[in-house]
Amino acid sequence: MLDNLPRGTICIEDIEMGMTRYVQKRVTDRDIELFAEVSTDHNPVHLDDAYAQDTIFEGRIAHGMLTAGLISAVIGEQLPGHGTVYLGQTLKFVGPVRPGDVVHAEVKVTEIEFAKRRVTLDCACTVDGKPVLVGEAKVLAPSRKFD
Repeated sequence: MLDNLPRGTICIEDIEMGMTRYVQKRVTDRDIELFAEVSTDHNPVHLDDAYAQDTIFEGRIAHGMLTAGLISAVIGEQLPGHGTVYLGQTLKFVGPVRPGDVVHAEVKVTEIEFAKRRVTLDCACTVDGKPVLVGEAKVLAPSRKFD
C-alpha cells in the first residue's frame, strides 16, 4: 500500500480547507476472498470466473464495500486519522474494480465546523485515473483538548 503521509492523527485544530490524503492499493484475489469471508457476501460475481463472465461486467469484480473500505482507511489512518469517529458516508459506485486493479482512494476537506469538531470530506476512488467511487463523509475529528 502506498500513501502520501504517515499514519497518525491530525487534530481539528490543525485541519485546513482543501487538505487531501490518499492511499493506493492493488486489489488481489486474496483481498476479495477475505472480504467475502468477513462480510459473508459470497455473490459469485466476486468469486466465480465462469459466472461473472456472463454478467454486465464480463468478469469478476471486487465488492464495492471493499473499495469503500479504502476511503475508511484514509480517514481512520491519515485525515483526520486515529481517534476519528464516522458520522455518515454517501457512496456512489460508478465503475468496477477488478482483481489486479490499483485503486487510488483520496479524501479532501471541504467543510470544517471547528466548534463541533465536524469535518466534511469529498471522497473518491479511481483506477487508472477513471472514477470508480465518489461520495462524501462527515466525521468527528479528534481534538488536542481531549488528549
